[in-house]
Amino acid sequence: MCQESLTGDSAPTGDELLKVLSALGNPHRMRIVAALLESRNYVSALAREIGISRPLLHMHLQRLEAAGLVVGTLELAEDGKAMKYFDVTPFFYELTPAVIARASATLSEAGKTEAEKEEAK
Repeated sequence: MCQESLTGDSAPTGDELLKVLSALGNPHRMRIVAALLESRNYVSALAREIGISRPLLHMHLQRLEAAGLVVGTLELAEDGKAMKYFDVTPFFYELTPAVIARASATLSEAGKTEAEKEEAK
């Protein structure tokens, strides 16, 4: 996702907006963003804090990372163990009917419904 749409400098494309809304359309992922806003964390500690399993947390983190809402970095602990820390990325989206209309006009084929694909033929 382009940095401009993350900071609100330009409107997101339809595909970007769908990815972000889809990523935030799950209560676990909303809780993850809220927890990471408080402080960055690594998977095991974050899983305990939120009360979900590490594999489930990892899956949700992947979705949030793909949408550009969180970022993970590998770091070495004092004992030499690699730990992946996650941080929420700064983002701002203004969601208005006009923004949705502009974004819908830029949807790729993957983001369109079957009816829209047939209509385009």
